[in-house]
Amino acid sequence: MRFSSNALVVVAMVACAALAGCGGADESSIMDKDTLVAGVRPDLPGIGLKGHDGAFAGFDVDVARQVGARLGKRVEFVQSFAADRERLLLERRADLVLTFWVRPDWKLRLTFAGPYYPSYQDILVRADERAIRGVRDLKGRRICAVRGAGAADQVTKERGVAAEQVSARSYDECAAMLRSRNIDAITTNDTILAGIKLRQGQDFRLLNAKFGEQRTGIGMRRDDTDGCEAVNKAITQMYQDGTMAKLMRKWFGGAGLDLSVIEVPEFEGCL
Repeated sequence: MRFSSNALVVVAMVACAALAGCGGADESSIMDKDTLVAGVRPDLPGIGLKGHDGAFAGFDVDVARQVGARLGKRVEFVQSFAADRERLLLERRADLVLTFWVRPDWKLRLTFAGPYYPSYQDILVRADERAIRGVRDLKGRRICAVRGAGAADQVTKERGVAAEQVSARSYDECAAMLRSRNIDAITTNDTILAGIKLRQGQDFRLLNAKFGEQRTGIGMRRDDTDGCEAVNKAITQMYQDGTMAKLMRKWFGGAGLDLSVIEVPEFEGCL
């Protein structure tokens, strides 16, 4: 039997469709993948830190591994800074990105699983600082502003506190500036500050000011509702079986962070 060239094209297209795309599956959902790529910070002690051997360690790393295990997936890691985390997802270089504040503008372009930890914005100061007790005391003070993070804006723009923002490339740079008295405070997620505090020792003090809840979610591509719901189920299991409490105490115990109540957070809902 002889086929025309047009007929062969049709047959090829049907075959590709049956195989979910020529060259392999489309893998539009994380549930279609055997290995997930998780974006984590490489520069936040306690959260995500990349060692000299290239390996990542921290709370977010353990959370991603737990989520992957509960979904039956292997997990690989890629570094994700505040300025590039959305691009990692949209360009499909990562399937999950952790340490991602759930904000309305980002929800227009991404889906968020969780939050996996309902953190609060807090303040880290030098141990000998006594005049700063809360967010209003930052008026006229110099606070660190990590590029792309937005935490300093929450103080100066959202709350109208007339603090001076001092730009920095990373929280390591913030810590160095705080130690050298070039700034007066660092403000961001309490877990990030707890990790910095543990690394810096007794020189710094966490205020436990908790002046704004920051819902820390797992960023995902907006078209993956099934994957998002599966991640939410995994997070719920981690709270119910005590895994999340164990990880929180493993990475942040002794930093001055209040860990007395660790409950399943209210999820955003997958769009």
